[in-house]
Amino acid sequence: MRDVKGRMRRLFTQERVAVSAVQFLDGLLGEERRKTGWMRAEAAGDAGPWRQQAILGRGQWDADALRDIVRDYTLETQADPGAVLVLDETGFLKQGKASCGVGRQYTGSAGKITNCQIGVFASYVSHHGHAFIDRRSICRRPGRTTPRVWPRCHVPDNTNFATKPALALTMIERAIATNVPFSWEAADSVYGVGDIEMALKRAAKGYVLGVNANHPFHSWGKSPSVAGTAKDIAEALPEEAWRRLSAGEGTKGARLHDWVYLDLADLDADDFDATFPGIWTRGLLICRNIADGDLAFFSTWCPAGTSIETLVTVEGHRWAIEDSFETARNELGLDHNETRSWHGWHRHVSLVMLAFAMMAVIRHHANAAPPPKTMRRTRH
Repeated sequence: MRDVKGRMRRLFTQERVAVSAVQFLDGLLGEERRKTGWMRAEAAGDAGPWRQQAILGRGQWDADALRDIVRDYTLETQADPGAVLVLDETGFLKQGKASCGVGRQYTGSAGKITNCQIGVFASYVSHHGHAFIDRRSICRRPGRTTPRVWPRCHVPDNTNFATKPALALTMIERAIATNVPFSWEAADSVYGVGDIEMALKRAAKGYVLGVNANHPFHSWGKSPSVAGTAKDIAEALPEEAWRRLSAGEGTKGARLHDWVYLDLADLDADDFDATFPGIWTRGLLICRNIADGDLAFFSTWCPAGTSIETLVTVEGHRWAIEDSFETARNELGLDHNETRSWHGWHRHVSLVMLAFAMMAVIRHHANAAPPPKTMRRTRH
């Protein structure tokens, strides 16, 4: 705790604001089930929530600088060259129309179209653990209410509407620019688009990106040839083509599914203007649920010779961000944000990310193997 609080101390120019920020972090890590302003204030011994609210609203500090601190702090213990960067979004239920980015839209956290905010997150997943390293709220598409809402929510002047894939691409580019060590990208079908694929290819990063059942695939230079939609290709496969593999350990043991991987084409890195040598393979990964036979499809890009077991493991890493969302909501108050402003949302979420990263570091140290025991020679 002292280490984490010391890292974020430099963000605040006034001592009283720094103290309130430390108390805010204590409140997120406290035993209160709700991490609202009143609950955090009560835990801090304040007469009211005004100091806690000032951290998110009136205080002058940079949430993006805290995001960078969280990323660097996470990488000190979680970094691994073969890590997976996982992208996903989650919803924050809100009432009214005055909050930044709020509107009627679909969110998986509620399982329906409802009034909410949407945030896109990047999670760093390695064999050491996993934690959030980036985030961004989605501004609603410009409409009749935008001219009134955006200034009232203090949305920066240089901020424009951006889709989920566009925000994900920005996070990928930021991770690459800051030398975050990772070899793979994993995401669902929302992010399986051309710009993201090309950015990863040129950076020598493999990917396993979800696609829809009607996504077309074509092979060239491979035998037998493959052509058609992902669903049609899967239905034409013989039963012996499927392999039962685990996508990783879950709460109830190995997460077993039936899998098929099809090589579609081998490409030299020079073919897509890369600055590195080597042969890379484009492929189609198909997952079949054992219980009900439901199919899921993934477009893949990997170094030639990559095994299906590796691709299945990479896809299985997407579970980590779902686990992170659940833990951050239930334990750290991720969706207990009471602000309406742009900077209020990003400050609250960044502080939750810091608390989550600290828990990930503690878990990493707790799971470390103990030193080997040595025999003590007794002298008689």
